Amino acid sequence: MDTQCGDLSALSISDKYPATASAEPVHSADTLQGEGEDNEGGFGELSELPIEINERRPTCLRCGRPQKVCLCPFLPVRPLEVSTSLYIVQHPAEESRVLRTVPLLAACLPPDKCKVFVGRRFNEERNPELAAVCQDPRTLVLYPGSEAQNLEDLDLDLTAAAHNVVIIDGTWSQAKDMFHRNPLFRLPKQVQLNSTVSSQYVIRTQPTNMCLSTLECAAVTLAIMEKNKAIEEVLLRPLQALCSFQLQHGAQVHHSKEHLLRNGLYHKPLPKNKRKIKRMERLVTNHNI
Repeated sequence: MDTQCGDLSALSISDKYPATASAEPVHSADTLQGEGEDNEGGFGELSELPIEINERRPTCLRCGRPQKVCLCPFLPVRPLEVSTSLYIVQHPAEESRVLRTVPLLAACLPPDKCKVFVGRRFNEERNPELAAVCQDPRTLVLYPGSEAQNLEDLDLDLTAAAHNVVIIDGTWSQAKDMFHRNPLFRLPKQVQLNSTVSSQYVIRTQPTNMCLSTLECAAVTLAIMEKNKAIEEVLLRPLQALCSFQLQHGAQVHHSKEHLLRNGLYHKPLPKNKRKIKRMERLVTNHNI
């Protein structure tokens, strides 16, 4: 975070403050040094102290990481050629996270194949492009649920027309809120991943063993849509490098809440909210969440 300080010499304290009839006058900063004494050694000296300004570390324009820990060597030399377009709707809180996966995803794909929309609420008036995509019959929205079809089971003819996929980027509670509060996201066909692969994003806690990061969801989705398993391997390479670097420099492996609860390793106080308690019970009994 940048730190900006004004010139302390510009600060001034009025000579006198109003006093009530029953109180002694409040003396100014000058009189606190003693009557007739010079104010040297007080605020005057503070104004001469050097001001330290923290500057941001130089950032790589492609991967968005600080240049000293740039992940570009792990990105494809050229953006991947895909016919499917991804539309990432990102919760604003994700923008401030240091270890985000969406910038890595965007760096692997052409700009017109991965577009990011930041916000909590979206509608046709404020987001005409996104609204048009959601109304397109070729669009899918990736969000698990009872009404979602497994993406692997869909018979998609990508040779006839390119498809779009909307992916919500945020914590699971944020994604749930965004999906249910935005009617636009319920217009496309709802799909989910039936993959049994565990997340490789081990430096961030997931609710269950099967929960994937946004980049991992996109990697699996594109591999299925494009019928090319190699796409998944290419997209996961920078994520693997990121996690490896963080673990080498002091980060700890974050097991899922499901793993911690099943193995008696969850040491945080249990929630008092009954709905949250039932949700945690479902994690242990392996029921769908």
